[in-house]
Amino acid sequence: MKITTKIAALFAIFAPLAPAHASEEEGSGAITVAGSAAIATDYRFRGVSQSDKRMAVQGGLTLAHDSGVYVGIWASNLAGWGTFGGSNMELDLIGGYRTRLSDKATIDIGFTWYMYPGGADNTDFAEPYVKVSGVAGPATVTAGVAYAPRQYALANVSNAPDSRGQKQDNIYLWTDGTLPIAGTPLTAKAHLGYSDGNPGLGPNGTSLAPTGTYWDWSLGMDATWRNLTLNLSYVDTDIAKSDAALLQPNFSKGQDGHGSIAGSAVVASLTAAF
Repeated sequence: MKITTKIAALFAIFAPLAPAHASEEEGSGAITVAGSAAIATDYRFRGVSQSDKRMAVQGGLTLAHDSGVYVGIWASNLAGWGTFGGSNMELDLIGGYRTRLSDKATIDIGFTWYMYPGGADNTDFAEPYVKVSGVAGPATVTAGVAYAPRQYALANVSNAPDSRGQKQDNIYLWTDGTLPIAGTPLTAKAHLGYSDGNPGLGPNGTSLAPTGTYWDWSLGMDATWRNLTLNLSYVDTDIAKSDAALLQPNFSKGQDGHGSIAGSAVVASLTAAF
């Protein structure tokens, strides 16, 4: 399916949930457009490098309606393990609905459509998610679950590479926390995630959960000035060297069969919001 068709489908799904037009009282503020552009020393997705431990350029755009409905698009360059059958780009289509549960809590229900333009067939997959955020004093805590139903792109074909029709699912549980440091432009951040899915190489030589089940985490700090945010984070997983060895050479930098792309690393990024 062409990218333009998928984008149109995404808007078609969520457009009926929003009012046909804004009222006079709402004016032009009914729809909010927000975007960002970033450069990072590595693209880590759930603790695993998707850019072969190299620089990544990323950007996104979100349209949000006052009703809570939103649609967005996000993209990053890829290399090595993250290429999903030859693509050098990840393109995500995102849609959902966000609303308040109380003065201090919100719920966000949506899905992400992961696309890999130019890659092999059957690379794209969809992943619905639900996340709840709450505020406690200056801190914000978010807990979420993302479940990708059974799809061929997530299958385990390590032992049967010619077996078409296989499908497998994947679940990801995570929690995030942020704490602004009073009187400074700094915000402390923490993340913990758990993956459960395909325990081996998928149809495109990769896997959403490389060793079947694993944990990932990060600790970092944001420094914000105007519309710029500099982040420095320590990222790691509990994927052992012995487990990574079963995925070689795919699971190494340069796919040379040495080391792991899920080991500890300090990742820096600079993001401009607009």
